[in-house]
Amino acid sequence: MARTTEAPRPEADWSRKILSVRDTRDEGAFAELFAHFAPRIKGFLIKSGASATMAEECAQEAMVTLWNKAHLFDPSRASAATWIFTIARNKKIDAFRRAARPEPEDLPWGPEPEPEAADAMALQQETQKLAKAIEELPQKQRDIVRRAYFGDLSHAELAEETGLPLGTIKSRIRLALTRLRQTLSE
Repeated sequence: MARTTEAPRPEADWSRKILSVRDTRDEGAFAELFAHFAPRIKGFLIKSGASATMAEECAQEAMVTLWNKAHLFDPSRASAATWIFTIARNKKIDAFRRAARPEPEDLPWGPEPEPEAADAMALQQETQKLAKAIEELPQKQRDIVRRAYFGDLSHAELAEETGLPLGTIKSRIRLALTRLRQTLSE
């Protein structure tokens, strides 16, 4: 039994289909474009990291965009497949961005609630303990830590300002932080 398969259409034929959608809103041409490209777009998007659901949604959106923006297609600038897959890729990027950003209704509005009294007291005690621990550091370490963290200076800026080698600045900060961790964990 011989199997008949549909011969691949030349690229110019797909371009003509898009132009037909553009010029006459040809639903038949669009149906052929959809039947050919939608499954290929979905596979392409899944291979490029999209979930099956996201790939399906992006493929649908890409084909709707083809229908709505066929007037933007220029066969002298890109092939039909290149144009359609670029739309699909952009839809996937937009979907990933939307997924990474919280929706406006998820963002907190208004003033932050006042912290519980116990939390505020604990924070105040921790702040006092840290201040005391910093005061107990050797003078050279204390000065560098204050300038680095409260003066918001980089290590290089501290070295330039003090005339000390960068390695010395880093060593003093590392030693001070080690001491502070030990003191605060007691």
